[in-house]
Amino acid sequence: MVRYILGRVLGIIPILVIISILSFLFVHLTPGDPIRIMYGAEMDMATYESVKEKLGFNDPLYVQYGRYLSQILSGDFGMSYKTKTNVADEIGRRFLYTLGLTFASMFWALVIGLVVGIYSAAKRKSFWDRIGIISTTTIISIPEFWFGLMLMQIFAVQLGWLPTSGSGTFAHLLLPSITLGFGVAAIIARFTRSSVLEVLQEDFVRTARAKGQRESVIIWTHVLRNALIPVITMTGLQFGFLLGGAVVVEQVFAWPGLGSYLIDSVLARDYPAMQALILLFSIQFLIVNLFVDISYSLVNPQIRYE
Repeated sequence: MVRYILGRVLGIIPILVIISILSFLFVHLTPGDPIRIMYGAEMDMATYESVKEKLGFNDPLYVQYGRYLSQILSGDFGMSYKTKTNVADEIGRRFLYTLGLTFASMFWALVIGLVVGIYSAAKRKSFWDRIGIISTTTIISIPEFWFGLMLMQIFAVQLGWLPTSGSGTFAHLLLPSITLGFGVAAIIARFTRSSVLEVLQEDFVRTARAKGQRESVIIWTHVLRNALIPVITMTGLQFGFLLGGAVVVEQVFAWPGLGSYLIDSVLARDYPAMQALILLFSIQFLIVNLFVDISYSLVNPQIRYE
């Protein structure tokens, strides 16, 4: 097991190198001049050239990349062009907000997704199964920002039960986490239903039925252990998606997480912040996938020998 984990960790290193190159090129090839955005279009050319030289923009791209790589290897993500603050400190402050939102969203997603998926599979072709299919398809089709705005209109504006935006209390967390969680819950429900239905066709299930075991016992003791293996993979991928993909929802609810920081950075062409956030989101996704692979191999030990 240790050898398997070590191999998976070492396999991440070349991927990170490729991601660092791509993120660096992506940021520097993005249209827009960060100096003009920072200081305004009316600045004189002497000041412009001075700032450009100070930021190292006159160096060739490979020199700039080498400098960037050296910085991040020493744990220095640079200073923000826009706020003049340390990017690592800003990320550290906002990361907890995004992590809290992600865990709350996954709570809704797992509770609702697993219950709906398992119940729909157990009651296949029933009225409630069709309701579940229609509901999950509808939720998947709805854009998150529109769903969030509808929740805000109903529960914050009309009923006045919850705050419209911001952070600081549990009430502030509810609407953005439900907005994110319901979309993922629909995906997990569809995936769980398909997985459970597939396992229900296996021979050992028919044998258990022939022995007279109740359907609920068969599902909880025989089916779920096998059916949840691919669901674990899907859940991990969705967790990684939520960590790095809550950009729009954070903006809608003015949630001070990494997503809103990324949007502000892109609008300001804040290269140090953009590069650090892209790299961080990629690392998050790789770490989540690593944990998924490890958990997958724990459930099915044959995986680690293949």
